[in-house]
Amino acid sequence: MSNVFELEHVSKTYVNEGKEFEALKDVNLSVKEGEIFGIIGMSGAGKSTLVRTLNRLEKVNEGSVKFYDRDLADLKPSELRNVRHSISMIFQSFNLVNQRSVIDNVMQPLRIAKVPRKERNKIALEMLKVVGLEEKKNAFPARLSGGQRQRVAIARALASDPKVLLCDEATSALDPKITAEILDLLKEINKDRKLTIVIITHEMAVVEKICDRVAIIDDGRLEEVGEVKEVFRNPKSKAARKLVFPSNPYDPSKPESRLIRIVFDGLAASEPFIASLVEKTGKKVNILSANTKSVGGIGYGQMVLELPESGEDQKIIIDFFKEGGLSVSEVTRE
Repeated sequence: MSNVFELEHVSKTYVNEGKEFEALKDVNLSVKEGEIFGIIGMSGAGKSTLVRTLNRLEKVNEGSVKFYDRDLADLKPSELRNVRHSISMIFQSFNLVNQRSVIDNVMQPLRIAKVPRKERNKIALEMLKVVGLEEKKNAFPARLSGGQRQRVAIARALASDPKVLLCDEATSALDPKITAEILDLLKEINKDRKLTIVIITHEMAVVEKICDRVAIIDDGRLEEVGEVKEVFRNPKSKAARKLVFPSNPYDPSKPESRLIRIVFDGLAASEPFIASLVEKTGKKVNILSANTKSVGGIGYGQMVLELPESGEDQKIIIDFFKEGGLSVSEVTRE
């Protein structure tokens, strides 16, 4: 599987009123053809700057950004325009022209590319069918719901037959139900059209629902990259742990108590392992928090447990969970 994007030692610094701000710091990253790749971080982490380097809307100060092995910095203006035709974007704010009908909005990139009117009308109708909005072709954006407007934006992005779709916080303005529908649509488009999709988000739920791999960015640095299921199961960086694991809302019974987090997936999600622990070892734990979710169609869950004071009992409990195939990690108080 070839790399669509390859970033090597990418850094980006902004200068504002004589002060420098380093938005990206020595980022190394690759995105594979046909995958749905998530880039997640909190506000100000650098993720939007990162995605804008992929089509050279932002020039980098150091390092290289390659698109199918071609360094974007080496391209002539005409070559860069051709690359940008292969990379479409959708945004949180939809960016539709309110004075134009739905079908006119979808035809806009084809109009810019000087595609004949009859042909662009045909393509636009096909794209509206893909997103399930053929009957709204003559409506205006103001008469549409937020989810419908984002579907129009997706149809417009697909009209130029891109190789890549960049989604910059594309579901942030939508309610959870509509967000789920848009993510399902993107997943279907990825499968049917073999389209590479890069999703920028601050919501782990978005990544969990449709991404194959994810990059965690924090303060301009790439903290962790991996398959979503593996990052969820065993986050290695502090930034990833903050995103994957919700904060524990309950206090332990004693300030010095030892806390562990156990993570389970697949068949283990249906196993009564706490009851089995008590039955087989006679040892008890205090459950401080627990949740379950679906990641890539597989049931995942995690619990924060308070262990008994005895070091020997702690070892028996931890060994029991590990022998059962569960991931066990220490919960540190930061």
